[in-house]
Amino acid sequence: MIAKNTLKRTVSEGLFEKSKTYFPGGVNSPVRAFKSVEGAPLFIKKGDGCHIWDEDDNKFIDFCCSWGPLILGHNHPNVYAKIVETLQNGSSFGAPTRLENELAELILSKNPFIDKIRFVSSGTEAVMSAIRLSRGYTKKNKVLKFEGCYHGHVDSMLVKAGSGLVTFGTSSTSEGIPQSYIDETLVVELNDIDALRKCIAEYGDEIACAIIEPIPANNGLLLQELTFLQELRKLCTENNILLFFDEVISGFRVAFSGAAELYGITPDIVTYGKIIGGGLPVGAYGARKEIMAHVSPDGGVYQAGTLSGNPVAMAAGIAQLTELAKPGFYEDQEERTKYFVNLVNAHAKSQGYNFELVTIGSIFWLSFDGKKHIRRAGEINPDMTGFRKIFLALLERGVYLGPSGYEVGFISIAHTKEILDQAAQAFCEALDEIY
Repeated sequence: MIAKNTLKRTVSEGLFEKSKTYFPGGVNSPVRAFKSVEGAPLFIKKGDGCHIWDEDDNKFIDFCCSWGPLILGHNHPNVYAKIVETLQNGSSFGAPTRLENELAELILSKNPFIDKIRFVSSGTEAVMSAIRLSRGYTKKNKVLKFEGCYHGHVDSMLVKAGSGLVTFGTSSTSEGIPQSYIDETLVVELNDIDALRKCIAEYGDEIACAIIEPIPANNGLLLQELTFLQELRKLCTENNILLFFDEVISGFRVAFSGAAELYGITPDIVTYGKIIGGGLPVGAYGARKEIMAHVSPDGGVYQAGTLSGNPVAMAAGIAQLTELAKPGFYEDQEERTKYFVNLVNAHAKSQGYNFELVTIGSIFWLSFDGKKHIRRAGEINPDMTGFRKIFLALLERGVYLGPSGYEVGFISIAHTKEILDQAAQAFCEALDEIY
């Protein structure tokens, strides 16, 4: 039996009241506001391994992992040591460093899908830059995206996106986006081959790229049929459209080279996120050398950033990806994730609960639709009452999830089987309580 705590929130509540005088909604990223759950957001004080502590000294098993990039857990000793070592020489130069070369070599030497890479400061910046590159390379303007896939807060990518837009009920688009941007964005439902073929037949000559999360994980975990992704690759090749895999979540999480490696599908352009920097602010985009030759200063597609290739982020990335490249890393991650998921699902099934943890690699998602295979955004029940209840029940039992029913959970190497046993018991008891 996991002891329920009377969750202390006094300090977090006070900090939140003060933060609302500084920031819109009191936060610097919308989903942090806890609007879809209940109460003031928890202000996190520290993290170590698979645990985090808030300002009220509540301790939690953390399945948010900074929304995915902390695949080694919080404060991993090798990452920590590399960051401290690098900081002793300075934090930023706005000039090339050896560390950029080392991280690029580590990535490219083990990634058969891209020849060159460009480091930026976030996943959103990577997507924005790669879309510009796809237009500059193809001399075409339209972008094809898929409903429910989230590609950061790039203007044209917030048309029928996922993530926080769904949580706050604005999934069609965001205010402040000109109609002209929307007109250049074509949207097709996921896992709908007929709609995909129809769209490309009509607009193929105008489409620069087709951007997709190959493992859509910002609007539920919408696992696609492999035949859909294979058909997308085929249609892009036949119509001179660049296939753009947004692997900000799946890259280095389900395999070292992401979903492209897992599924054996070669994209033309790929983006990665903070996982390549040990969780520090970094992103990257990469492609074949003939495409990347169009990026300034080699080509006419301009993109720049003072903090691109920041030495501290590069150092953290080298330390993290060195661990990820070790033999058996991803097999062990998946085995422990399945172990945890199977414990929870077996209990839910034995009790007849309409609940299932859906999983791939070391990612999982809470589905309140039973065994229904949800592959499209519109198939998710928008009533998040069940998630709100289990989120709060888990908090009381010392388990922290991202505060949105559309978001996924992540398991790190710091989540040992002993810890996962505790977390599974907390899940089972929370399910008993809410059902």
